[in-house]
Amino acid sequence: MACSTAERRVPGANSVMDERKYWLGFNVVKGIGPVRLRALRHYFGDLETAWHAPENALLAAGLDRLSLANLLEERRSRDLNRLQDDLDAAGASALTLDDPDYPALLRELPDSPPVLYVKGTILETDEWAVAFVGTRRATQYGRNVTYDLVAPLVQAGITIVSGLALGIDAAAHKAALEAGGRTIAVMACGLDQVYPPAHRNLAADVVANGAMVTEFPLGTPPEGKNFPVRNRVISGLSLGVVVVEAPERSGALLTADNAAEQGRDVFAVPGNLNLRNSVGTNQLIQSGAKLVMDATDILDELNLTRTTVETRTQMREIVPENPTEDLLVQHLADEPLHIDELCQLTGLPITQISSTLALMELKGMVRRLEGMRYALARGSGEPYRLD
Repeated sequence: MACSTAERRVPGANSVMDERKYWLGFNVVKGIGPVRLRALRHYFGDLETAWHAPENALLAAGLDRLSLANLLEERRSRDLNRLQDDLDAAGASALTLDDPDYPALLRELPDSPPVLYVKGTILETDEWAVAFVGTRRATQYGRNVTYDLVAPLVQAGITIVSGLALGIDAAAHKAALEAGGRTIAVMACGLDQVYPPAHRNLAADVVANGAMVTEFPLGTPPEGKNFPVRNRVISGLSLGVVVVEAPERSGALLTADNAAEQGRDVFAVPGNLNLRNSVGTNQLIQSGAKLVMDATDILDELNLTRTTVETRTQMREIVPENPTEDLLVQHLADEPLHIDELCQLTGLPITQISSTLALMELKGMVRRLEGMRYALARGSGEPYRLD
């Protein structure tokens, strides 16, 4: 036989679209976060099976009784088909970890959001992103510094990420927009809400020139517990995090901690020793954060200029080099597929497919997802990228 037989069920041609509603369903169940969802998917093989699994099997998979009760209630009361309809009505969309367009940097995290809700557009060039965070009670110095740093970064092709909050966040988004660049706002609530409400117009401008994103489903209010969770996504979407002004205890410092744990670069703007807003940033510098005097410090540390960004993008444009690669690209054009399904669709020996996929992954043509599934690094009809 050319193909091996998978122990678990091989999904059908429309499996990704069918399974999307289960991603959305699990994402509204309280108590089932990224780690538990991965465990359930690994145990049952796919989310559809996990959603319909009996109670004893869910407990055997490691689900605690409170989360189980929440899941059972959602199964009884939730119409999964409505979840996508509600997103459409809100002008939003959802990316799951199986989607090839899911942000590559964010996918690297061990606790990356299983579902990322998006209002606006996320482009592949947004991979070149820098986050700006700081106090809501920004001084004029903090706002001025933010503008002075953001404009040259935008001119170098960098996307600016922040949290749409008052103070430094708002200054970063506005500076990016005024410089004609792209910006992404990471929310601590559902996309049917804007927080703070005073930034409704700013949010609309962000959506028109980038995206608002969140891991929280529609209807989620901006509760305090959501903000630390949100902060890891701000850093996770970025190559580095710049802290402009932050008191000693600040959410911006939590974002910097997340960045360090995620292997991202941490930058800090020095401030007046006599000001409360400078304590956190100055302490970051003491602890090893890169001191920022101007945008060049950020670009040099990340080895980024407009020329390098454009060159890296151009270098990654490749085409299939042989008939096997071409055949695999054709089958992966619409959705991610399991390696056994690729074997069945192409009729090629699994050893040939496995070795070719390994080379294609090295060349950046495909991404390997969980469960031996593969997806194109970009959507159908667009150039394939080589890192």
